[in-house]
Amino acid sequence: MSRTFAYCRVSSTDQTTDNQVREIEGAGFAVAEQRIIQETISGSVAAMDRPQFARLVDRLEDGDVLLVTKLDRLGRNAMDVRASIERLAKAGVRVHCLALGGVDLTSPAGKMTMGVIAAVAEFERDLLIERTQSGLKRAKDDGKTLGRPAVLSIAQQHEVRAKRAEGVSLGALAREFGVTKSAIQRAEKRLAHL
Repeated sequence: MSRTFAYCRVSSTDQTTDNQVREIEGAGFAVAEQRIIQETISGSVAAMDRPQFARLVDRLEDGDVLLVTKLDRLGRNAMDVRASIERLAKAGVRVHCLALGGVDLTSPAGKMTMGVIAAVAEFERDLLIERTQSGLKRAKDDGKTLGRPAVLSIAQQHEVRAKRAEGVSLGALAREFGVTKSAIQRAEKRLAHL
């Protein structure tokens, strides 16, 4: 006998899952209260790293149905959503997304939908990378210095390099100049590339 579960997620404590629960009920699904899994966790966290979602996946059995209102409830990006759906499909769980017309994402039509979504997500990621690289190149061509600004002046960097050559430790230099050890290491690297 199949059971129906709902996974409702919000990102912050000042939000509630009430609208998601109402949307599921409004779509005609009667989900027992103990099968409505609610979680407050950032969407940037991978699905299987979410405690409530991971517990839910462990509870689901062959023939069960999992409802979500939107795809972004299932994962942080298209690849994460796809991995979650594939994992659930292997376990015999059907996944329905209300925002996509209630289509079963484990069915052939659902798999096609997921393929299109994954292709669009990859395309968007590639465009973002291309725009970022173009912007960095333009900034560099305009003479702008990229990266973290140096916390030590050129004179201080030369002093650091000389003292390091004498064997002074990173910690001692960090205390002397009032910076972190990694700032001392960056100063050494910066001078080595000049």
